[in-house]
Amino acid sequence: MGMFDMMDISASGMTAQRLRLDVISNNIANANTTRTNEGGPYQRERVIFQENNKKQFREFLSNSRYFSNSKPAGVKVVSIEKDTSPFKILYDPTHPDADADGYVRLPNVNIVTEMVDMISALRSYEANATAINSAKSILSKALEIGKI
Repeated sequence: MGMFDMMDISASGMTAQRLRLDVISNNIANANTTRTNEGGPYQRERVIFQENNKKQFREFLSNSRYFSNSKPAGVKVVSIEKDTSPFKILYDPTHPDADADGYVRLPNVNIVTEMVDMISALRSYEANATAINSAKSILSKALEIGKI
């Protein structure tokens, strides 16, 4: 594992969580959107992550000297998928998007779920930022040892 690989790993996590926060913000902003360009109500989106390295982390740790040329572990965004959970139904015959029976299909966005996901993403982002600061401190101390 190279000197800056630990920072690369945490940076990949921060980038992924930033995108997750953007998607969550978009979900919250469209929580009441009943008409989209595709037709129908807004559909909640979610981010799918995958590990960046194909090797198992345990194997990576036990053989780290042999993998010096391999890409460091981390996370990457594979896709942003639509949530297929059912839409909420509201009876409001005065709504412009109501069907013939007076029912309106509302987005499948639950604000409480989005806020929990947002807190989780923020905590993950903060943990990665702390890991980067720790890595900087470790590298700084290593350089100080070299001065002696």
